Amino acid sequence: MSAEIVAEITLPYRVRFDECGPDGIVRTSALLRYAQDVAWIHSERLGFDRAWYRDRGLAWVVRCAELAVLRPIPLGTVLNVRTRVIGFRRVWARRRTEAQLADGALAMWGHTDWVMTDGRGLPTRVPAEFSSRFAVPPQSFEPARVPLPPAPGGARAHHGLVRPQDLDPMGHVNNAAYLDYLEEALLQGGPAGAVITGTVPRRIRVEYVAPAAPGTALAGATWPLAVGDGGGWAWRLTDAASRDLARGRIIPDHEEEVA
Repeated sequence: MSAEIVAEITLPYRVRFDECGPDGIVRTSALLRYAQDVAWIHSERLGFDRAWYRDRGLAWVVRCAELAVLRPIPLGTVLNVRTRVIGFRRVWARRRTEAQLADGALAMWGHTDWVMTDGRGLPTRVPAEFSSRFAVPPQSFEPARVPLPPAPGGARAHHGLVRPQDLDPMGHVNNAAYLDYLEEALLQGGPAGAVITGTVPRRIRVEYVAPAAPGTALAGATWPLAVGDGGGWAWRLTDAASRDLARGRIIPDHEEEVA
């Protein structure tokens, strides 16, 4: 393995026609897909490619993703997407992703919390060489969560099914596809829910609780949160046995964060 250390990388991504909605603005899920892609390219450049993980029976699993969409990003926009690892703890790693416009303006930032798993799918310690190769000293951070109260009686229900195109090479629903489920549920939730999916700035946080397999019946519930609870909308996705698969929040009017 090369001894090269690459603390961060930046790659251009052009927003494609199929990544936009009827308004011509990029879907939130596409932004998370850019973040996933550039993260893997970064890992590959350090020698940690998929074969490296496969040979050792290791895999990264996303537990929580947070995106702040700061500006409308229309079709054809070229985003310079930068990624770096900003923290490791025993079985966790956190990545920071930023997408800038051609003039340098920040259009999106995100944090993704990953857990290292072994061949049984159980959490396992991050290999010691990771912190030095990614040029990040071991440091503590609090893994993100999305605690939610039970859905109220007036919550809007939305039902669906895991489609083959939602699956990734691990055989589970891809993390970005959950953002499509979230926004689809909001669009079904009435005018207020529809408005918030296109509000900028907005911040979306999704906690991935359990994997969804092919053909899983999905039940989503969305409801508005009181200002005292942070405002915005809550979303819970469950399976046919009412087990949580994912929990999310979408919050409007989020101020731009400085890393």
